[in-house]
Amino acid sequence: MDWKCIKCGNDKFDKDSFQATGGNFAKLFDVQNKKFVTVSCSKCGYTELYRTDTSAEMNILDFLIGG
Repeated sequence: MDWKCIKCGNDKFDKDSFQATGGNFAKLFDVQNKKFVTVSCSKCGYTELYRTDTSAEMNILDFLIGG
């Protein structure tokens, strides 16, 4: 595992994902059309955010952790 926090140098992290709305049409119909993957330092909380679609989520996480 090659990930290292750019703020504090810690090499431990938490990963997660979330969806958000974007634009008036999506808000009006409560459509969550923006998908993101987050990687957060477990020590200082610094978080990197990556925009993705559901099918690409695992590819991005694999890339980030050197898999």
